[in-house]
Amino acid sequence: MAFKEKLQDEIDEIEKILNSYLPEETGYQKTVIKAMNYSVLAGGKRLRPMLMLETYRLFGGNGKVVEPFMAALEFIHTYSLVHDDLPAMDNDEYRRGKKTTHAVFGETMGILAGDALLNYAFEVAASAFEIELSSNVAVALKVLAEKAGIYGMIGGQVADIESEGKHVEIETVEFIHKFKCGALIESAMLIGAILAGATQEEQNKIKQIASDVGYAFQIRDDILDVTGTTETLGKPAGSDDKNSKSTYVSIKGLEQSISDVEILSARALNTLSSLSCSNTFLEELIKMLIMREK
Repeated sequence: MAFKEKLQDEIDEIEKILNSYLPEETGYQKTVIKAMNYSVLAGGKRLRPMLMLETYRLFGGNGKVVEPFMAALEFIHTYSLVHDDLPAMDNDEYRRGKKTTHAVFGETMGILAGDALLNYAFEVAASAFEIELSSNVAVALKVLAEKAGIYGMIGGQVADIESEGKHVEIETVEFIHKFKCGALIESAMLIGAILAGATQEEQNKIKQIASDVGYAFQIRDDILDVTGTTETLGKPAGSDDKNSKSTYVSIKGLEQSISDVEILSARALNTLSSLSCSNTFLEELIKMLIMREK
């Protein structure tokens, strides 16, 4: 099967999994549930659950225990976008070509929808114990919490906000990229490996691969913010400049940034090929994500 056909099949599979875990829009809390579901169903590349699933398969995983973690991670990623778009943060009215959650439901409900998605994500992830009562599920749950929190995505977001309007060094930008974006990509691949029973050595290699992929992905995001259009990206182009953010491109320049993405990509793929197992689709997926146009 061609890569594009396999990719679409996998996206369809992930959408079914996400839909199966979405809460019903009933009760006194139905407005916030509608806002939650609107946010999740607004689209997206679904790359985090896809990376989790394919890493799980890389190490021979073939059960259902990965599915609640796939949904939980996408809910966490979605909540972060809902909050990113708020007036107190980036103040964006469009994402993925659609109105942002706060633009549709109001700022207050946007805050609550993000809060609800974060809490609901852990409710869903914990349901994995009903499928498999094992230490691997417990370790995976800890990774999910850590990479979404102060030592992961939120830590990167704090540094990002505090850097706005300031000239910062490349080390600060690297921290922001590796934590704000890279932490959830590392979470995705590491959880997939853990749930499939990968050895500690294999997990360490997956961490390095995911770190390189996450960093390259975010540098590519900085590049696209300069070279892309709002129509292509599905969100406002040039927002980094509008928000006075120091980015990899603003510090290193466009040419060097493109070169560094290629170096990180090659290193990630070389590390992946050093494993005793292989997954051709995962290799192609990593290439596509890093060199994407939107």
